[in-house]
Amino acid sequence: MKLSVLIPCYNEIETIREIVARVRAVEIRLRVRDGRFNLPVAHDGAVELVVEKEIIIVDDGSTDGTRAILPDLAALPDVFIYYHARNMGKGAGVRTAIEKATGEIMLVQDADLEYDPRDYPALIQPIIENRSQVVYGSRFLGGPRKAMFFTHMLGNKLLTLFTNILFDTILSDMETCYKVFTRRVAEQLHLKSHGWGFDPEITAKILKRGHRIYEVPISYTGREYNEGKKISWRDGLTVAWTLLKYRLFE
Repeated sequence: MKLSVLIPCYNEIETIREIVARVRAVEIRLRVRDGRFNLPVAHDGAVELVVEKEIIIVDDGSTDGTRAILPDLAALPDVFIYYHARNMGKGAGVRTAIEKATGEIMLVQDADLEYDPRDYPALIQPIIENRSQVVYGSRFLGGPRKAMFFTHMLGNKLLTLFTNILFDTILSDMETCYKVFTRRVAEQLHLKSHGWGFDPEITAKILKRGHRIYEVPISYTGREYNEGKKISWRDGLTVAWTLLKYRLFE
């Protein structure tokens, strides 16, 4: 079983080495009760499944020196680097990463340090146990977190509420980075969005295809604007319009 960690990267010279180190450091060992796995069975009927990882980094036209670092990372045996000739947006980076990934499960990981790869086992366990083909890591289900800006929290809540109304669901964090899905789901989606439209597009298409999203609590350490935070209220308008477009017209 292999997990493909998809890292779209744009101007992350301060964090790209560290996030790769954190992802590589995580060991994913899960105790599962599933006859699909030809592994020794413990006295309680469970097996220990060790999940292999590959890291797919797509540099989206970085101009801050990130590209000078990436060849060193590419020398690592489980890290694979791809480049966009120009900046195209997070969605384009994720699409390229999906095309290159070889794992049965895929997980989107931002290149900053806001999200903690130590949450990976909890994120993929529901998929391994066949409870769902899609899992979102929610920042609002009681996990440890650094206090975020009130305006960001409010905007997230409003966009998530809009998603729930449009698609008859009860998500708590539609805009989370941690979106995890099987290869089968990825092949159904035919994603198109380049920038901030990625999160609403993938959520809308997952829900329209009848998949119910499983949420698990995660930890979160939000960045300040002086640390590279990029989102603004204009991005919220893009998200809202994308949700409406895919609900009503596509």
